[in-house]
Amino acid sequence: MAKDQNLTAEQVIEMASHYMNQEHLSIVEKAYKFARDAHSEQFRKSGEPYIIHPVQVAGILVELHMDPQTVASGFLHDVVEDTEVTLDDLREAFGEEVAMLVDGVTKLGKIKYKSHEEQQAENHRKMFIAMAQDIRVILIKLADRLHNMRTLKHLPVEKQRRIATETLEIFAPLAHRLGISRVKWELEDTALRYLNPQQYYRIVHLMKQKRGERERYLQDVIDGVEENLKELHIEADISGRPKHIYSIYRKMSEQHKQFNEIYDLLAVRILVSSIKDCYAVLGVIHTRWKPMPGRFKDYIAMPKSNMYQSLHTTVIGPQGEPLEVQIRTQEMHQIAEYGVAAHWAYKEGKVVNSKTSFDNKMTWFREILEYQNESDNAEEFMESLKLDLFSDVVYVFTPKGDVFELPNGSVPLDFAYRIHTEIGNKTIGAKVNGKIVTLDYKLKTGDIIDILTSKHSYGPSRDWLKLVQTSQARNKIRQFFKRQDKEENIEKGRDMVEKELRQMDYEPKKFMTQENMKRIIDKLNFAQEDDLFAAVGYNGITALQVANRLSEKERKEREQEEQTEKLLTQAEQKNNSAEQNNEKLKIKHNAGVVVQGVGNLLIRLSRCCNPVPGDQIVGYITKGRGISIHRKDCPNVQSTETDRLIDVEWEDADEKSKTDYNVDIEVFGYNRSGLLNDILQVVNSLTSNINGVNAKVDQNKMATLVLTLQIHNIAHLQRVVDKIKQIPDVYTVRRLMN
Repeated sequence: MAKDQNLTAEQVIEMASHYMNQEHLSIVEKAYKFARDAHSEQFRKSGEPYIIHPVQVAGILVELHMDPQTVASGFLHDVVEDTEVTLDDLREAFGEEVAMLVDGVTKLGKIKYKSHEEQQAENHRKMFIAMAQDIRVILIKLADRLHNMRTLKHLPVEKQRRIATETLEIFAPLAHRLGISRVKWELEDTALRYLNPQQYYRIVHLMKQKRGERERYLQDVIDGVEENLKELHIEADISGRPKHIYSIYRKMSEQHKQFNEIYDLLAVRILVSSIKDCYAVLGVIHTRWKPMPGRFKDYIAMPKSNMYQSLHTTVIGPQGEPLEVQIRTQEMHQIAEYGVAAHWAYKEGKVVNSKTSFDNKMTWFREILEYQNESDNAEEFMESLKLDLFSDVVYVFTPKGDVFELPNGSVPLDFAYRIHTEIGNKTIGAKVNGKIVTLDYKLKTGDIIDILTSKHSYGPSRDWLKLVQTSQARNKIRQFFKRQDKEENIEKGRDMVEKELRQMDYEPKKFMTQENMKRIIDKLNFAQEDDLFAAVGYNGITALQVANRLSEKERKEREQEEQTEKLLTQAEQKNNSAEQNNEKLKIKHNAGVVVQGVGNLLIRLSRCCNPVPGDQIVGYITKGRGISIHRKDCPNVQSTETDRLIDVEWEDADEKSKTDYNVDIEVFGYNRSGLLNDILQVVNSLTSNINGVNAKVDQNKMATLVLTLQIHNIAHLQRVVDKIKQIPDVYTVRRLMN
């Protein structure tokens, strides 16, 4: 891949013209001009015009022979995030497909998170979910990350290390799982350069010192093999390649070796025209040199999950040193270099491979949506993803010879649940290679596994949750216990709801009527009453949520009665004469405010800032309307005449207030299903009333809710805010001034 110098937009379009027709090329040209205009006033950290980055990303995608929509999205991938362009603008100009691809790559950069780690995890979750809908999202992201890594030198050292670490943990393993080796190796080598520059440059220096010696050695090998293949009339393309820097570094680290102890620095690659020739060449290699035991791998008969196929063998070479040999067809080499990109490549306006065939080979990839449904938050989602998708894998067989891929460290139970849920649930033991093994046996590549089942089995043990390694198996076991415990949970949940109602001073039978229960079941989307109580029993929802729903009407009537009592008390207090103590006059008002040296005046709480007990307050003497009480930080009093301000304070500010005060708060978060419902349930459980709700959702599915609440004091408000902030997908909560 070109990385020494930047491509121009003209060069990228010229490269695309070699495999796109004119109609598709016009889409790419239009995308470049659109991106150029959108980024016209922007510059990168290096000082270069920003448009250089999208051009290089599109260039990488063209080198992968990607389709016109993907290349266009490469040009456009940053316009929504970094310019005034919206997804609707892209949708109108380029259609739904391009808008979807750009949206999948766009980060959630304008949302505030508790930490950078949380933000990155949420970015990755969004990207992977989009990727599960269309693989091209991640191909664009890999191209974006590859060019960013090439220009990492322009960033501060701390940021270089953070981005390099993320690249090694997420993007390089993902490129590997997608089979795009040429992207994977460059990402790994570049990341190592910033994470451990001393070792990186040391390995580079040592490799340069032995370069001439290696080239002579390699030529001797190639000449000998070519001579043997000519005798068999096999045409082959033979080349040598040095191992990549990161792979040498890993071998040195993991095996605790010095550079001069690493002998297999070279690999010989032999490309032929047919699978038959692959095995014929293997025979030549093993005849010419002695193979090393345990170092032969047949990835043609048993391809990797990323569709990689090749024969690998290591022999004792001409000078008595290990020599790695890879043998594959030209078509296999394309897959090895470009991975899934080869299945999306366009030639003369058509896709090379059928999408159905591609999907069948990438079944692991569809599990991403399953992880999303199982995870409570973005960090948990990423941990599951790293464990199952980015870990090393083992290949195991059924007794019939079917091959399964599992994460390294998997046990027979993981295998059983991968075959079928019921086989997993009925497992009583396992045989590996004909011998009985324990259920915590760690599977190895090549193991033949026979799962022993019994129809009389009582099902999984809860201890299995500690044994299994895959999220899939863990989820299936949890589902079993959820079903098994349903009856117990129904009874437990019913008792919990009744107890919650009694704590509210309500009689359960009065509220848990058939009509009332049906209304709640419909509102909370349950099929029947038992499902609702079972959910309460296993903490799917809280008993307080159900009790609040059931008593909603009664609570409102109680609140109205209490409000009437307050108004009657108010009227009675107004008829009482004011009493002055220590030059402070208590004004009998439901605001509970004490005013120095002023008596017999109307006092009201201002609506512009809605002060509540605990706020620092000040009085403003109005013309003909008494004293208006404001918060001291209210802009309306900060800009007014100071001679009209008067000292005031709360009566019994430190005691628990029995009065309700209106407060406006704004809640900002992601508009998932049930967000508003969750917020209202929390607020209902902590406040006496909600006087107003106003909600709006923007084009990025971000929701802004303004709620007018009745609270007692500032401490009460803080409790409400803290509880709301704990709701998933709520990002900020703030108090408003009108």
